[in-house]
Amino acid sequence: MKINQNSIIIALFSVFCLGCGGQKQETEASTAKKENVEATDQVSLSDAQLKNAGIVVGSPETKSMYKTLNVNGVIDVPPENIYSVSVPMGGYISRMNLIPGMLVKKGSVLASVEDQQYIQLQQDYLTAKNRLKFSEADYVRQKMLNQTKATSDKIFQQTESEFNNQKVLVSALAEKLRLIGLNPARLNESNISKTIHIYAPISGYLSKVNVNTGKYVNATDVLFELINPGALHVSLTVFEQDAASLKIGQKIVCTTSSNPDKKYNATIHLITPNIENDRTTSVHCDLENFDQNLLPGTFLNAAIQLNGAEVQAVPDDAIVKWENQYYVFEEKAKGQFKMIGVETGASLNGFTAIKPKSTLQNIVVKNAYAVLMKLKNSGDEG
Repeated sequence: MKINQNSIIIALFSVFCLGCGGQKQETEASTAKKENVEATDQVSLSDAQLKNAGIVVGSPETKSMYKTLNVNGVIDVPPENIYSVSVPMGGYISRMNLIPGMLVKKGSVLASVEDQQYIQLQQDYLTAKNRLKFSEADYVRQKMLNQTKATSDKIFQQTESEFNNQKVLVSALAEKLRLIGLNPARLNESNISKTIHIYAPISGYLSKVNVNTGKYVNATDVLFELINPGALHVSLTVFEQDAASLKIGQKIVCTTSSNPDKKYNATIHLITPNIENDRTTSVHCDLENFDQNLLPGTFLNAAIQLNGAEVQAVPDDAIVKWENQYYVFEEKAKGQFKMIGVETGASLNGFTAIKPKSTLQNIVVKNAYAVLMKLKNSGDEG
């Protein structure tokens, strides 16, 4: 069967025209969709709106950001910085006015104690001191007589021995007086006292007061407990799988549950080389800043900075979240902003690392959510 050549040409031309028409319609639809998407990602604000919303424009910054490990811990005091205060010789508490938590200065009187044995000790010292003067004079006299052979060597040796023994006794009694806080050089027969004072060995906080006025205390009793406030440190509990990523010198940012906005800085100085039965280890850190609100036993939340890298970062207030995606607003012209999608990274000290798809210049760094609300409200109105 013979096919008309003209008919074939006409048919092919018709198909081509139909294809071109469909492609044109698809291109027009795609362009309209793109323009519609771009329109929903852009917003314009007047000068008055910018001022009222407190919009601030700035540039992303290069920051050293860290991956952090979040752990828990407590404020602790090393044993060498906890001072237990006792009285060297027992007695009755005659005066004290202390409350746990008080700050006391080194050398201040914590309490006064009375007992008759203090009187006896002062009497023994003064008596021994007077006998020493007699023994010394007798020793000098016997030494001169012995040199002229007017007295035997035996008598001189006995006198010398008694003199030396009396010197030992006076020295020992003087040390006992110093032990209870009395100065033997100032002691005489007219100022013998039944009272001694207990002084603060350091400047610090009273963590425990175990006595009251009128109570009898023994030399073995702990009357007070003082804590050196400059020796507070952080004791963190870290799980076994995280311990390998820690090292001495790493920085830590701590907060308390009662005041999470207040940040305390610390540095790791000791990692316990042992895993406990609960599969954890203890990490001890030096506090760099602290105040009177930090007391031993205070619970802490801590973020350990593991590793650092130079990244592009923006203030936290520059990032908005919409439909589970993160965005920033780039200023295209005065008062004109476009919403740009970004990937967020680590956050530190009010900044968050971002990974934009293109280079960002000027962005909204403060009150970005105000721009988002304007954008979405404008879209709803359209």
